[in-house]
Amino acid sequence: MHPKDLSINNFNYFLPEEKIASFPLQERDQSKLLIYKNGIIKEDIYKNIADHLPEKSFLVFNDTRVIKARILFTKPMGGIVEIFCLEPYETINDYAIVLHKKKSVKWKCMIGGAGKWKQKILEKKFFINNEEIILKAELVEKLSDAYIVELSWTPCEYTFAEIIEHAGETPLPPYIKRKAEENDAERYQTIYSKQEGSVAAPTAGLHFTENIFSSLQEKNIETGFVTLHVGAGTFKPVKSETMQSHEMHAEWMDVSTDFIEQLIKNISNKIFCIGTTSVRTVESLYWMGVKAIQQKNISFENLVINQWEVYENNLMNNSVSAKESLQSLLSFLQNKNTKRLFIPTQIIIAPGYQFKIIDGMITNFHQPKSTLLLLVAAMIGDKWKEVYDYALNNNFRFLSYGDGCLIYNK
Repeated sequence: MHPKDLSINNFNYFLPEEKIASFPLQERDQSKLLIYKNGIIKEDIYKNIADHLPEKSFLVFNDTRVIKARILFTKPMGGIVEIFCLEPYETINDYAIVLHKKKSVKWKCMIGGAGKWKQKILEKKFFINNEEIILKAELVEKLSDAYIVELSWTPCEYTFAEIIEHAGETPLPPYIKRKAEENDAERYQTIYSKQEGSVAAPTAGLHFTENIFSSLQEKNIETGFVTLHVGAGTFKPVKSETMQSHEMHAEWMDVSTDFIEQLIKNISNKIFCIGTTSVRTVESLYWMGVKAIQQKNISFENLVINQWEVYENNLMNNSVSAKESLQSLLSFLQNKNTKRLFIPTQIIIAPGYQFKIIDGMITNFHQPKSTLLLLVAAMIGDKWKEVYDYALNNNFRFLSYGDGCLIYNK
C-alpha cells in the first residue's frame, strides 16, 4: 500500500489527559526509558541508556535551539493578541543571518486573537539592559494558513535574536495547558542546543545529560550533530481521512560536510537517531545523494525532497547503497565549494517506507493521529500499539516533557 492511502484512524489511541506530562522531571536522565527490540519490551531509565546500545554505535543528535517565538501584545483596552513566529518570510540562506538582522524583519506567523487586531500597528514595551525597547508589529498579509507580520523596533541596533529573547516567551506546545515559566527557558532546550531557529524542541534530546554523554564515550559510542529547525507543523494533527490530503510541513536542515564524512565512516556500525527530526534529516541525506547520482548537474533547488517523492518509482526503484549515496552527496557539495548543506526537506516517513541508513531511534511518546506516530509505525510496524499500550499501562509520561523509548528498526 502506498502511504498516501493510509487511513489515519489506524494510528489513533486513547491518551488520557493525566498521562500528558505538564512539567519535566527535575533530573533529566531520571526519565523512564522503554526499550523495544526483537519483539521484547524492557524498562530502564535514560541514565543507563548506554547499556542498551551496541558498542561502537553512532548516535545522531539535532542541535537546533528553540527561540522564544511567542510574543504577547496587550491592546490599549486590555485585549491580548498573540503572535507566534513560525519562520522568516524571505529567502533564507542561513538562520543565523536572519536572526541577527537589525531594525526590522518579516516573519510568517500564527496569530491568536487576530479578530481583536483592529488598529494598524501593535506596540510592546520592554527593557534590555535597563534600556526601553519599543517593538511594533504590523499585519502585512493574510495567507491561507498563516499571516505575514513585519516586526520593527527602536533602538534599532539590537538584533532580532536579542529582541525575541527578551520580548518573547518559551513556545510550549499547545497540549501543555499552562503558561511558560522561567524554568522552561532552560528545560525546554537540550543541553547541546546550539543553532537558533526552532519553535519547538527536539524533545527526545531533553533527557540527555553530561553523565550520559560520558557513559556513551566509555562504551566507544560516537556522537554526531545535525540541525533541523523544528516548525510548529510538528504539532499539526492529520485531519484528513487518508494521508494523501495531508500536507507535510517543510523544515530547514543544516548539515556539514564533516558530519556526512562522519556518517560515511560509521555506515557499517549501528546508527541511531535521537528524535524524529534527526531521522528525517539523515534519511533525507540518502535520497538527496540518490538524486545527485541520477541527475549529474542537479541544482540545490531540485535536491529538495518533497513529501511523497521517495515513494515514487524513479527514486524508490534504485539499488544505491547508503555509502554510495552519501559519497555522491559529499562530492556534490565539494564541487559546489561549500562545507554545509542548508536546505528544506518535506519528507514524510510512514508505514511502507524502507529505512536506508538508521537502525533505530530514541524518541518520546507521540500524539494520536500524528505524522510522528506514523514514523514510529514505519520503524516497528503494528507493534507500535503494543509499545504504546505498555507505556500507558506502566505509568510512562507522554509527549514533550514525558518519558521515551529506544526502538530498534524491524
